[in-house]
Amino acid sequence: MTSAAKRHILITYALPYANGSIHLGHMVGYIQADIWARFQQLRGHSCYYICGDDAHGTPIMLRAEKQGITPEELIAQMGQEHRTDFADFAIAFDNFYTTHSKENQELAGSIYQRLQSGGFITEKTISQAYDPVKGMFLPDRYVKGTCPRCKTADQYGDNCEACGATYQPTELIDPISAVSGATPIQKKSKHYFFNLPAFEKELHAWTRSGALQPEVTNKLDEWFKAGLNPWDISRDAPYFGFLIPGTTDKYFYVWLDAPIGYMASFKEWCSRHPDVSFDDYWQKDSTYELYHFIGKDIMYFHTLFWPAMLSGAGLRTPNAIYAHGFLTVNGQKMSKSRGTFIKARSYLNHLPADCLRYYFATKLNSRIEDLDLNMQDFLGRVNSDLVGKWVNIASRCAGFLAKNFNNQLASELDQPELFAEFSNKSDEIAALYENREFSAAMREIMLLADKANQYIDNKKPWILAKDPAQLPLVQRICTLGINLFRVLSLYLKPIFPHTTLKIETFLNAGPLTWEIAPQALLNQPLQPFNPLLQRIEQEQINAMLEEAKQDLTAEATAPIATKTPLNPIHAEITIDDFVKVDLRIAKILDAKTVEGSDKLLQLTVDIGLETRNIFAGIKASYTPEQLIGKFTVIVANLAPRKMRFGVSEGMVTVACDPSGEKVWLLEPQAGVEPGMRVK
Repeated sequence: MTSAAKRHILITYALPYANGSIHLGHMVGYIQADIWARFQQLRGHSCYYICGDDAHGTPIMLRAEKQGITPEELIAQMGQEHRTDFADFAIAFDNFYTTHSKENQELAGSIYQRLQSGGFITEKTISQAYDPVKGMFLPDRYVKGTCPRCKTADQYGDNCEACGATYQPTELIDPISAVSGATPIQKKSKHYFFNLPAFEKELHAWTRSGALQPEVTNKLDEWFKAGLNPWDISRDAPYFGFLIPGTTDKYFYVWLDAPIGYMASFKEWCSRHPDVSFDDYWQKDSTYELYHFIGKDIMYFHTLFWPAMLSGAGLRTPNAIYAHGFLTVNGQKMSKSRGTFIKARSYLNHLPADCLRYYFATKLNSRIEDLDLNMQDFLGRVNSDLVGKWVNIASRCAGFLAKNFNNQLASELDQPELFAEFSNKSDEIAALYENREFSAAMREIMLLADKANQYIDNKKPWILAKDPAQLPLVQRICTLGINLFRVLSLYLKPIFPHTTLKIETFLNAGPLTWEIAPQALLNQPLQPFNPLLQRIEQEQINAMLEEAKQDLTAEATAPIATKTPLNPIHAEITIDDFVKVDLRIAKILDAKTVEGSDKLLQLTVDIGLETRNIFAGIKASYTPEQLIGKFTVIVANLAPRKMRFGVSEGMVTVACDPSGEKVWLLEPQAGVEPGMRVK
C-alpha cells in the first residue's frame, strides 16, 4: 500500500428543493458523494461534505400559501424532514444548512456587486405573462394552454408534452394561469441580466480542462455552437428570496443564490470551526480541492453559469463537477401510479439503509448512466453478496472460535500468503474508489469474498474440529478467515456506515483505517459475534411498495391547513356560470391509443341519444382495455375542439393527484344510464 500527501477537499452535492420529500431518485447522488467523501476521510485526508436546502422561488411561495403557512415555516418543516432522512441513510454531511440564511444573503449580494462592478450586469425591459388576479408575473411553467404546434390542450408554457415542441408562453393558444385560472396578460418589467457570453472563451477552455466528464463536454459543445445568451438573474415581486441590492421589488432568481448556498453552508460551518479557513477553499488561487456532485439535469447551471459567476467575482472555479444519471425502478421511470415513486422514508421504514447504499454502489461508475433499481436483483444481490458471502465469513469462523477458543484469535495465520493477496489489493481498490468506479470496486471485493469462502470450504474446519489434535489448526484457519473478513470490511467501510460500527465492535481492535490493510489481527480476543445483516424477504419489498402507494393516496386526499386565508386556485365563477355546464353520464364503448401522443387516448362514448368522440389525456393511468364498458361523467356541451389527431367532442371529468401525473375517472354508482344529467 502506498501513502499519499494529505489533501484538503471540499465536496458538495446539489441542494434538495425545500418543497417536497426526499425520494430514492435523490438518494443516488447523495450516496455517491457520501461514499467518495468517506473514502477520502478513510485515507486520512481532510475532507468536508457540505449541503443544505434550496429554499427560494415561486413554487415554495405558492405551496406555503396553499398550506396556509409562511414560506419560512414550510422550509423549516422540510429542512427537519430532510435532515432526518439523510441521517438515517448515514449521509454524513459536515453541514446541512439552508439558502435562506444571512450568510447566503451576504455572499449573494457581494458576488452580485462584484459582477456589477466588473461590468457583467446589464438591465433590459422585457415583456412577461402576468396574472391579473394573483397580481404576479408567471414563470413559464405556471402558464398553461393549447400547444401552438399540435393543438393539444393543457400544455405548459415552455414545451408540449404531446409533440415535444418548445415555444414561448406568448405562443400558447387560450393560455391560463396555473395559479388562478385567469387569462394572463403581457406586462413589461425591468430585469437584470448576467453577461454570460463575456465568459465564452474562458468557459470553452475550462470545460476542456478535465474538470468535466467527456459526455458533459460534448453536450456543452452543442450549447457553445448555438451561442451563449445573457442570463436573466432577477424576478419580480411577489417572490420568496433575497432582494437585489439597490432595489425594492426585484429578487435574485433562485438559481443565482442556490449554488452560492454551497459557499454559505461552508462559511456557516467554518464560523463554528475556526481552525478551518473559508478563504483557503474559495480564494482565486486556492490549492485546495473543490468538487461538485450533481444530477445530469442541472448541468447547464453548474457548468456554465456557476463557473462564470465565480470567475467574474474573482473566486476560484471547481476542480471538477461530477454528474450522474437518473434512477429507474424495475426498468421504468419512477412512477406514482405504479407505486415506484418511493420516498426515502418509505424505504427506511422497511429495509436497511446500508443495503441500498451497496446496491447503488454496484451500479455507479464515473460515467453519466441511468441506473435501475430492480427489486428482484436488489433482493438477490443483498442476500447473495452481503449475507451469503461477506458476513458469512465472519459468522462461520466466529462460531468455532467462540466454542473452542473463548473468542481468542491464534498467534499466527494458516496461510499468510492468502492474507497478503487480500491486503495487496488495497491500492487497486483505492484507485477505483478515487475514480468513482464503485461498481468495479464492488466486483473486485466480492471476488475476494468468494476466495475467502472457498478457502474455508476447502479447509472444512467443521470436520477438523471433531479431532482434538486438529484444534490448533482450526484456530489458525478461523483466525485467517476473520482477518480476510476484516480486510474486506475495511474496503467496504465507505459503503456500510451502520454495519461497520457493529463489525468494529466485534473485532475489538478500534476503527478500521486504510493503514491496517497489511496488518494481521492476531492473539487477541474478539467480542461475541452478533448477526451483522439479515436476509431481505420479498414481504419487506412488497410492504415498501404498498407504503409508496399509500403515500400517493395520502397526498391526494390531504386536507389543506387553514391557518391563514387562502386565495382561490381558480378565478371565481357565479351560479349562472356553473349552470351552463352540462354534465352527463357517458358509457365508454371503445378506447384506443393515439399514435404520436404519449398522453392521449381516443374514446367513443354513448351519451344516450348519440355517441361522441373524445380525446382524453389519461393514457398514463389507464389502458384502453381497462376503460371499455366503464361509466363516467363528461362535459357534454363543451364546444368541439379540432386537434392534430381529430375533433374532440367533449371532456371527461377526472380527479388527479397534486402532481397531475395520476388521474382517476369519476365513476358513478350502479343504476345510471347514458345521457342522465349530473347535478
